Amino acid sequence: QVQLVESGGGLVQPGGSLTVSCAASGSIARTNVMGWYRQAPGKQRELVATATSGGSTNYADAVKGRFTISRDNAKNTVSLQMRSLKSEDTAVYYCNYIGVWPISSDYWGQGTQVTVSS
Repeated sequence: QVQLVESGGGLVQPGGSLTVSCAASGSIARTNVMGWYRQAPGKQRELVATATSGGSTNYADAVKGRFTISRDNAKNTVSLQMRSLKSEDTAVYYCNYIGVWPISSDYWGQGTQVTVSS
C-alpha cells in the first residue's frame, strides 16, 4: 500500500504562481514514477507532468515552459511549481504514483483544487 498526501493549491490570479506538493509513504518501489494529472469540470483527467525516480521528466504541451516538476527521492515527495497561470489551468490536480520495480502498483491522491481567477 502507498499513501499519497497532497498539499498546496488554492486561488491565484492569472499570471500568478502556485506550488502543489505530494508526499508518498508506505511500500515505495525502488523504481517508480510520480506525477500530476488534472481534471477540469466536464473534462477528462489529463496528464500534467511526471518524473521518474531516475530523473526523467515529461510535460504536457499545454504546460511546457510554465510548470516545473521536481522530486526528492529521499523523502518520496514530488512538487509541481506552476508559473504564468491561466484560467484554463483551473482544475483539480491529482498526485499519481506508479510503482515499477520490484513492486508494480498505481495509486492516486485525493486531489487539490487550483483555481485561477481574478
